[in-house]
Amino acid sequence: MSKRIFYSVVILISLSIVMVYSLSTYTVIALEYSQTHFLQKQIMAAIVSVLLMWLISQFNMDNFLKWFGWFLLLGSFVCILVMPFLPDSLASSAGGAKRWIRLPGFSLAPLEFFKIGFVYFLAWSFTRKFSYGQNLAIKEEMIKFLPHIVVFVICMSAVVILQNDFGQVFLLALTMCLMLIYSGGSFKTVAILALGAIVAALIVVITSPHRILRVKTWWAMTQDFILSFLPAKIAAYIRVEDFPEPYQIYHAGNAIWNGGFFGNGIGDGIIKLGFLSEVHTDMILAGISEELGVVGIMFLILLFGIGILHPILKIANRIENRVHSLFCVGIVCLLSFSFLINAFGVTGLIPIKGIAVPFLSYGGSSLMANCIALGIVLGLAKKIPS
Repeated sequence: MSKRIFYSVVILISLSIVMVYSLSTYTVIALEYSQTHFLQKQIMAAIVSVLLMWLISQFNMDNFLKWFGWFLLLGSFVCILVMPFLPDSLASSAGGAKRWIRLPGFSLAPLEFFKIGFVYFLAWSFTRKFSYGQNLAIKEEMIKFLPHIVVFVICMSAVVILQNDFGQVFLLALTMCLMLIYSGGSFKTVAILALGAIVAALIVVITSPHRILRVKTWWAMTQDFILSFLPAKIAAYIRVEDFPEPYQIYHAGNAIWNGGFFGNGIGDGIIKLGFLSEVHTDMILAGISEELGVVGIMFLILLFGIGILHPILKIANRIENRVHSLFCVGIVCLLSFSFLINAFGVTGLIPIKGIAVPFLSYGGSSLMANCIALGIVLGLAKKIPS
């Protein structure tokens, strides 16, 4: 199982290097970078990430994970709190917020590492509060879960306000709900939490003009299909007229259509030539679809699912330590939901969230954080009784 995970990650990262080089063509020309600018950075990030994954897997997780999980959680959260007050020379901005800490030769996004620490916190805490077959009343479960709600609200408020990143909050909320179910929480409790989360999400959206605009542009594209199932009077009331189709979704759809079944071939895509900006980052699935087609995307999905997610779930099922088992489940949730949220955004099923595709999107922080997470999983796999 461990070898399958390791080699699958290496294959995905290798493909990422090739696709980043191919898809960054226009950005390189527009910004007057050297032809291999993004290629060199992605290769360096890949080497460091794979080495970290291997190195971390060699540690004794009984001791290592206890302090490392808390270090990732608290250290990253402190960085998130401090970054808005750092000068531009020490913190890079994107999306109206400072999200990267500048270090010599590279930058790090603390939020990517915070997610791993948060998963460890949930695994550590849930195993102390919940257990299989406990059959608690909803009121008792909610009382037990209340401290987690407080921690989640505090942390996610900082992410939304200071990082201006609602997509990551959505990702961590989904992860928390699934981890709660796996740890022994009831579906009724999760349903109540989901309802509360929807209300909170609506408040966050309606109080932010740019999020309202993003939802409107998404709705303008998908409304015809959805409203076809509703009565005409209701459909007429909620229809948005004369609203332009989202620029990114429109061109991402064109890329997928142009790629067809077998794709146009690596390097022969058109959408990367200024039609879809930064296609090598969050929209990389659109670029891959055009150059490698449906066959290429299906290969990625199978490799991601069979090569990485399924073995991790098998490891989680066989580990005796409940904290370690739940941590593995949390990592599966982070990886799978990140992939799905990005894919659904690219295809227009949901508004675009700006979440990187694990092991594929350009960016050292996401790649490094995911490899650190899998390094821990590989280390935990060694604890499985033979």
